[in-house]
Parts: sequence; C-alpha cells; structure tokens
Amino acid sequence: MNRVGLVYDRIRWEEKALIDASRKLGIELKLTDSKDIYLSADEDSGRIREEFGDIVIQRCISYFRGLHITAILENSGLQVINPFNVSLICGNKLFTILALVKAGVPVPKTLVAFTDESAFKALDALGYPAVLKPVIGSWGRLVALVRDRDSAQALIESREEMQNSLMQIYYLQEYVKRPPRDIRVLTIGDEVVAAAYRYSANGEWRTNVARGGRTEPLPVTSELAEIALKASKAVGGGVLAVDCMESPNGIIVHEVNNTPEFKGLYSATKADIPKKIIEYAVKVMKR
Repeated sequence: MNRVGLVYDRIRWEEKALIDASRKLGIELKLTDSKDIYLSADEDSGRIREEFGDIVIQRCISYFRGLHITAILENSGLQVINPFNVSLICGNKLFTILALVKAGVPVPKTLVAFTDESAFKALDALGYPAVLKPVIGSWGRLVALVRDRDSAQALIESREEMQNSLMQIYYLQEYVKRPPRDIRVLTIGDEVVAAAYRYSANGEWRTNVARGGRTEPLPVTSELAEIALKASKAVGGGVLAVDCMESPNGIIVHEVNNTPEFKGLYSATKADIPKKIIEYAVKVMKR
C-alpha cells in the first residue's frame, strides 16, 4: 500500500485538517515531527521510504528546516510536495519575483539594494511611499511602509544594527494604490481551488490574517485564474498560495507562498482544501 508522509514542526489547524482528510479518504498518512529526527546525507532509499512514506508533504513552519529536509529526501529518491526548487524560489521574495518577471507575470516595480547608501538611492528612484520587505520571512513580519526619507532613515539604521546579512539586502517595492485588501489564490497543480479577499484590520495596512486581517470569498474570474496559474507554473508548481493586488493597471502578483496556511481561505470559501491536497499527493505519487 502506498503511503503519504507528512513532515511538520508544529501541528496547526492545517495539519489536523490534512490528517482528518487522509483518514476520510482511507489514505495512510505517516507523520514525522522534524524536531525529533536526524538524517544522513547518504540515506538509503528503502529505509527512507519506510520512515517517511512514498511521497512526502512538507509542512514545516521553519523555512530553512523544511528546505534542508526536502533536499535530503529528494536526494534519497522521494518525491516531496513541494519540490526543493519550488521551496527555494518561494522562500525568497527576490527569487520569486525574478521567476515571475521571467514568465511575464505582472508584478509591482521592485528594486534591490545591498548597502544603506544604495537603499536610499533606490528609494529616491522608486518614490515614497514604498514598501521594505525582508527577502525571507512570512506573516508580514518586518514588512514596513516607508512613508518618507525620515522613516527610511530610521528603518535602514535599525536594519544595519541587526548584524544579519539577509537584512542588509534591501528589497523594495512600489506602494500600489489599491483597495484596503489583497487577494489570496490557492493553486494545487493545474487547478485554482479557492480565492478570497483579505482585508486589513483596523489601524493595519498589511492584510495578513496573522495580523488580524479578515477574509471574504471571491469568485474566480478567468483573468484571476490565468494569472494565478501562470505564477504557479513560473515557480515550479505544486500546492501554492498566490498573493495578488488590484492595481490601477489590473491584477498583479507580489508573492507566492510555498507552505501556505489555509484555515482562513477554507473558512471563507468552504472549499475542501485538505482533501484536494491529499488527492493531489496520491496523484503525483502514481505518476
């Protein structure tokens, strides 16, 4: 009997939903807590399948932990959802935007600088307000709205004090004039499974549900589906959350998430996302 594996570092609502969906589908789900294991660089393929299953859904919250586990599992011959290259690209905002640009997906104007001095030059070229993001991170953490030169000075100086090489990569995007919401689209393989508006909480400009944002169901138009699937394909495909904004020139994509949380999307749309993910894993495994 083929088995689907689930690797995690915390059991959240999403992981519980996947466990429940696999049980209802009669699929054996092999659970592995990434905090309890160690792996060899030359893992035996037979042992690794016995330990993890025939295909693995990687759901670690820690980007670097999940990325390195995926690398070892794939090197041992296992298929992982999502694959290593997809995880690598989506875990880094710059790598993601480069893939989207190469594929012709509409994105916000994005500038990257590597020193504090060049960051000020980039902001002058981009114009205020602008958005400063870490290249690696989720839930809207350390994402800042740079309103003017004074706020830029404070933000850049604080980054320079962090002594973190990733924080000295200044990833800057135009502030898109849009409604107080963005759009999250969940794609699984070649299918758009669900879409929802995410509205900012009071006093907050970011729309992340982790920041108190709320979701409302959104009918999937042909334009939205085309852009979301094009973005998904650009980064390599799999189970992905494509985050979009409604700009004056149409829908643009600003991020693609590799291990998306989908509780809010499920609550808003009632789409059976956990079932779809398990079914997709079985489908990929049988190819």
